[in-house]
Amino acid sequence: MRGLTGKRVLISGGSSGIGAATARRFLQEGSRVFVGGLDADEVERTVAELAPLGEIGGLAGDVATEADVNRLVEAAVTALGGLDVLVNNAGTAWREPFLDITRRHWDRIMAVNLGGMFQVAQTVARHLVAQGTGGVVVNMSSTNGIGGEADYAHYNASKGGVLLLTRTMAVELGRYGIRVNALCPGYIQTPLNAEISAGLADDFVSAYERDHIPLGRAGLPEEVAAGYAFLASDDAAFVHGTELVIDGGQLAIM
Repeated sequence: MRGLTGKRVLISGGSSGIGAATARRFLQEGSRVFVGGLDADEVERTVAELAPLGEIGGLAGDVATEADVNRLVEAAVTALGGLDVLVNNAGTAWREPFLDITRRHWDRIMAVNLGGMFQVAQTVARHLVAQGTGGVVVNMSSTNGIGGEADYAHYNASKGGVLLLTRTMAVELGRYGIRVNALCPGYIQTPLNAEISAGLADDFVSAYERDHIPLGRAGLPEEVAAGYAFLASDDAAFVHGTELVIDGGQLAIM
C-alpha cells in the first residue's frame, strides 16, 4: 500500500486474532506499531513474536476504563513520537438469546465495543488535532452492525452504534485532515469465534460457511488486516465516512 512506510500506528485489541494480524501487516508495510490488549502476557508474547519484523511496543489495559485508555495512548505517543493511524480494533462478543441477556452483560458489551471505541477514538483524535498533521482512524464494526443476527442483540446494537459514531466523527474531523472509516467483517477465523462456536454443534462452522457465506469459507484475520491497511493508506485518500465490508458475500444472501 502507498504511504504506510514510517507511519506511527496504534492498534487497540492488537494482541490476538485480527489485531495481531493487523500489527503484522503494518510492520510488513514499514509502519511503526504500538499494540494494546486486555491480557498483559498476551501483549508481551505478541510484541516478542513480531519484533523481528520492525519497531513494535505494547501495553495491557481495558478500553472500557478511561484511565487505561489514557495510559495506552500516552504510551503509544511516547514510544512512537506521535501518532498517524488508529486501528480501533478492541472488542468482545458472546452468544445468548435476547430474553436471557442480563443488564450486566449488556453493559459490558456496550462498555467495550461502543464506549471503549469512543474513548480510544476521542483520545487519539484530540492528539491528532493538537499535532496538526491529520491522520486516519479506522473503527471496527461488523456485518452485525448492518443486519441483525439472532442471539447477539447486545453485540449487534454495539456494532450498529460504531457505524454512526464513525460517520459522525467523519463529519466533524474531516476539517482537520483526519479520515475516519469503519470495517465490517463477517465470520472470521479468530480465537473469539472459535471460543463461541466450541459450545455449539460440531458441524456449526462448516454449516455456517455452507449456508451463509457464498464464497463457502470463513474469512482469515489477514484478510481483515488488509482492509485496515488499505483504509489507512494513501490509496484510500478520498475514502471517508463509510464502511468497508469484508464478508465473502455474507450480506448478499436474502
